[in-house]
Amino acid sequence: MHSIRPLDSMQKARLAVSALFLTNGALFASMVPHYPEIKADLALGNGVYGLAVAAFPAGALAFGSAAAFLIRRFGSARIAVAGTVTTAVMVFLVSISPSLPSFALALFFAGSSDVITDVAQNAQGLQVQQRYHRSIINSFHAVWSAGVVIGGVSASISIALHIGRAMHLGLISALLIILALVASRFCIFDDQPSRDTRKQSRPESIRTLTSIPFHVYASLLGMAFIGVVACAVEDSGSSWASLYLSTSLNAPAAVAPLGYISLAAAQLVGRATGDRMVDAFGMRQVTRFGGALIALGLGLALLFPSIPGTIAGFAAAGFGVSTLGPNSMAACDNLPYLRQGSGLTVVSWIMRAGFLLFPPLVGYISDAVNLRTGLLVFPILGVLVVLAANVMPGTIRHDESFATNSDSSL
Repeated sequence: MHSIRPLDSMQKARLAVSALFLTNGALFASMVPHYPEIKADLALGNGVYGLAVAAFPAGALAFGSAAAFLIRRFGSARIAVAGTVTTAVMVFLVSISPSLPSFALALFFAGSSDVITDVAQNAQGLQVQQRYHRSIINSFHAVWSAGVVIGGVSASISIALHIGRAMHLGLISALLIILALVASRFCIFDDQPSRDTRKQSRPESIRTLTSIPFHVYASLLGMAFIGVVACAVEDSGSSWASLYLSTSLNAPAAVAPLGYISLAAAQLVGRATGDRMVDAFGMRQVTRFGGALIALGLGLALLFPSIPGTIAGFAAAGFGVSTLGPNSMAACDNLPYLRQGSGLTVVSWIMRAGFLLFPPLVGYISDAVNLRTGLLVFPILGVLVVLAANVMPGTIRHDESFATNSDSSL
């Protein structure tokens, strides 16, 4: 019999980061299915309810810029774990909120801690990736997607069994806090590079914001745009796919959810295989391919509308978008002249803004014309990703530490 080899420190760190991504996906997905009953219990109208749930992305936008400072001050591992614990507590407080103000306030702080956790866990994941000398960041996001499925299924089961939301979210929050604390034992806590590495990372003359070359800012904005498109296309499945199938194409109630399900499933597959694609073809080509899949998949589905074609179109978009977010984060982390966590923070913050921008844009176009026309926004975004892919690197240098640019001014 072959003996089982013990895991080395890097394998343990990879499992630990995977656990953090799992908890992050599961927490939010466990909470969302309870929104309808919270709305009913608090007797909220649609307009007030919409404003209340917008507190989550509002909190993310308000506090997202703090992530870089916190990571530099305390390290990405500590912030990721602390953020997970805080988010879990806020999710539980959402479940027991007795009034509209307390509900919105709990969501606001859940969103603020969630965005900080998101940046920190990606920073920690990129540190592990540097030590692996190959792309593994997409595998972490695949685990996040699996966490979403687990959290959503747990909520659906609790609702079907008439288990109170406070008990369900309290139990889930406690379990995920324990998982995060156990994972913290195996994370990488040394976020700082050696003195020699810092000296080699940039010219010593680069000291101020104005002395950072323009192309660095341009690349950062381009990568942020690709990340925004990733958020927008993901949201197209959850916000619009079922509605379009049921209202515009008259799909049966049991069939309409397949648009979103196909996108989520294809995204999970894409993230599970994305690292191999990045290592084989480079980030730039994978980004172009992803944008083309979004444009062709949804574009053809909207030009030639049918129920099977639309489901297939959302699946193509899900596979195409799967690597855009993770790769944009990894690419901005390797930009020269930026202090530790700054690129990640900027891209993550702008990505969150995308969740607020595109749903009302599509809704406005749909009200003015029709939903099919409103959804044309997404294949157009796919085309723009193909054009913007030049800002992405052909390859990522995995032999450098996470913070090779930590002395610069951002």
